[in-house]
Amino acid sequence: MISSLQRRPSCLFFDGRRRADSRERHSDVKPTDLRGILRYIPRFREKVFVLAIDGSIVTDDNFPNLLLDIAVLRSLNIRILLVHGAAKQIAALAVERGVSASNLDGTGITDAETLQLSLNAANRLTHEILEGLSANDLRAVSTNAVIAHPLGIVGGVDHQFTGKVERIDVEMLQALLAQGIVPVVPPLGFDGDGKTYRVNSDTIAFALADQLKATKLIFLTTVDGLTRGGALVRQTLVGELKQLLNPVPADWPVNLISKARQAVAACEAGVPRVHIINGEVDEGLLAEVFSNEGIGTLVYANEYTQIRRVLKKDIRALLNLTKNSVASEELVKRTRTAIEKQVGDYYLYEIDRNPVACVALHTYPEQNQGELAFLYVAPSHENLGIGSKLIQFVEARAREQGLSALITLSTQAFTYFISKGGFVEGTPEDLPPARRERYEASGRKSKVLIKRLKPTP
Repeated sequence: MISSLQRRPSCLFFDGRRRADSRERHSDVKPTDLRGILRYIPRFREKVFVLAIDGSIVTDDNFPNLLLDIAVLRSLNIRILLVHGAAKQIAALAVERGVSASNLDGTGITDAETLQLSLNAANRLTHEILEGLSANDLRAVSTNAVIAHPLGIVGGVDHQFTGKVERIDVEMLQALLAQGIVPVVPPLGFDGDGKTYRVNSDTIAFALADQLKATKLIFLTTVDGLTRGGALVRQTLVGELKQLLNPVPADWPVNLISKARQAVAACEAGVPRVHIINGEVDEGLLAEVFSNEGIGTLVYANEYTQIRRVLKKDIRALLNLTKNSVASEELVKRTRTAIEKQVGDYYLYEIDRNPVACVALHTYPEQNQGELAFLYVAPSHENLGIGSKLIQFVEARAREQGLSALITLSTQAFTYFISKGGFVEGTPEDLPPARRERYEASGRKSKVLIKRLKPTP
């Protein structure tokens, strides 16, 4: 059983051949999508992304679409490395052969029978992935880059053929990536004597991301991401996730716990961003990588938010960010020319350099007043306290300028400003004359809210 694996070649190459249908599918990308993607290219070019794909995803109907997403990433010179699980395939193979498998995910005891099932299932799955990559004109290779040793006896229990990552053959993988080849890593490890061990794919993914200094580690699984109180966690600091794991939420599936723990380990080891997403979502991988909202959970190793002044080059992004709110009349419509004239009054709230919220502070020096205006938070980032942070930011700026009061006008969010910002309802007489003139001309009949400011010591 093991001797046959000793003779397996170090690398099995699938040099992809171009297909007409593949080109046609890629031509479906919309120009607007391309504009959104292009701004990320300088940040991600020649960077390493480790994609950890559950075995269940490889057999899902969406897997061909996922391969197309990977082809897009490669076309942008992003270096892709795939590691896959095989738990579903091992279980199916055990049923097919009428045998029992003692360790499906590579964390428990792996006896000789389960190891044989693991070899068969993993090798078959690797071959399917290589075929899919080849069909999308991608060069790929199956490697023995994971050097493992036995997990051994833990708590008095011999784990037999369950392995633990000892090291990664970084030199081999870097050479492959430099040639534009996609390494495909099975959930297996090999020791110096040629013996094979079943290794958990999540731990392999962490080791690869750590030792290859990956920019992103992306887990593709069958759930939308991490949850807290039944709601999807869109983003979380690694420290917050660490606290969330103690104790582990009762409603999390086992495989999600493994991914969350490896996400913490990866961020603490220096991987900047770890994503946990649903691999069954069409175009989900591209949406996660190339959009502000994403589709799953982002775990990050450092604070990655920033409030900064709007520049002229940001005005298009500002208008795109707020267009739906303008259409629903939550915000007053502003033209590009109007914003350009007061561009220094506007601020963007960014996450990973992507605008997700905005606000403006207009000042009326003669009345020593400021107006908090154009406050907007993208729906994908609501209920995260961003609106309150922007109100506090504007208030702090107003105090720095020695203003005695802040005003704001609202037709739909006035209760928010009262409860979260400490504003009280005023009257049109509280407005500076120039602002009152525009207020009466608009006909919006917005509520006038005001907050008296004490000077900063």
